[in-house]
Amino acid sequence: MKRTPSLLATAPWAWAWAGALAGLVVATVAFAPARWLAAALYQASGERVQLLDPRGSVWQGSAQLVLSGGEGSRAAMALPGKVVWRLATAWNGVVAHVTADCCTQQALQLRATPAGWGGMRLTLSNGQSQWPASLLVGLGTPWNTVQPEGQLVASTEDFYAEWIEGRLNLSGRVQLDATQISSRLSTLQPMGSYRLTLRGGATPTLRLDTLEGSLQLTGEGRWVGQRLRFEGVASAAPERVDALSNLLNIIGRRNGARAIIKVG
Repeated sequence: MKRTPSLLATAPWAWAWAGALAGLVVATVAFAPARWLAAALYQASGERVQLLDPRGSVWQGSAQLVLSGGEGSRAAMALPGKVVWRLATAWNGVVAHVTADCCTQQALQLRATPAGWGGMRLTLSNGQSQWPASLLVGLGTPWNTVQPEGQLVASTEDFYAEWIEGRLNLSGRVQLDATQISSRLSTLQPMGSYRLTLRGGATPTLRLDTLEGSLQLTGEGRWVGQRLRFEGVASAAPERVDALSNLLNIIGRRNGARAIIKVG
C-alpha cells in the first residue's frame, strides 16, 4: 500500500518555497527600479510631472524633472540638472529627502504619515530653495503665454497638508518670492518682484503683495470648503501702461490701467 508523505517530510520543502517567495518579494521591493517611481508619479499627477532618464532604484535614485500641462499639452519645461531622492521607511510612515542640482542648498524633507481614519498627512520640513521662474511654463496656460523669467524663492515654516475623509486641511506657512520677474509680453524688464503667502488654519488664506516694480499686483483669497476664492488687482503706472498692456490683458479682466483678477 502506497504511503502518504508525512507532514514532517513535506514541511521542509514548503518552508523552503515560502522563504524563497518571501525573499523574492523583499528583493523586488528593495531593488525596484527608479522607472517604477517615474511611471507611478506620471500617472498620479495626470501626466503633469515627469522624471526623465531615471537612474537607481525607487528608494535611492536620480532623474531630470519635467513639468507639463497634462495629457495632450504641448507645454513642457525641464529643470536644469538632476533631481536626487532618497526614501526611507519610519515607524509611522515614509520620509523622502530630495535635492536638486540647480535649486537646493540642503535637502528638502517630506514625511508622509497616516492621519485619522484612512487619511494622510504630508509634512514639509522648514527650509528654503530657489527655482527658475521659467519652470512655470511647463504648467501650461497661462504660464506658457506669459513666459516668465526670474527667480522663485520658496520658504516653509511648520507646514503640512492633511487629507481626511476627502477634506484637505492646511497648517503652517509657505512663502514664495518671485524676484526680478520679466515676460515676453512686455518690453519692460524686469517688471517687479512679488510675494505670495499661504497661511494654513481653520480657514487657509492666500495673499499676494508687490515688493517693488512698475507692475503692481495685490490680492487676497481664502479657501471656502475645498475651493479657493481669490480676488486681486494688477495695475500699472500711467507712463508704463503701454509697455504692460499685453500682460494686463492676460492677467485678468481689463479696466483701464488695471486688470481685475478673480479665481473661484
